[in-house]
Amino acid sequence: MPDPAAGLPPRFLRTAEAARFLSLSGRTLEKHRTYGTGPTYRKIGGRVVYAVEDLKAWADRGAKTSTSDPGAGTVLPAKRHMATPPVPAARLRR
Repeated sequence: MPDPAAGLPPRFLRTAEAARFLSLSGRTLEKHRTYGTGPTYRKIGGRVVYAVEDLKAWADRGAKTSTSDPGAGTVLPAKRHMATPPVPAARLRR
């Protein structure tokens, strides 16, 4: 069965619509954007928009089949995450 959306331009959602699509609050989606843990977004004319496909792809990273399934990836919580552990100050002075 052909995809009825094939050939159509991507659908973009503003933050509130994208949050409803993901069953999140708008504030949580804003936090994800701030911390870099959320879905890909675009700035168009000063407005933040999300492509529906990007929202689906981000949500799919957290797909699991059981509690023991490591899954394909991880959807991190909306908080600051350290990319690498900090280097102790003593090591910096050498």
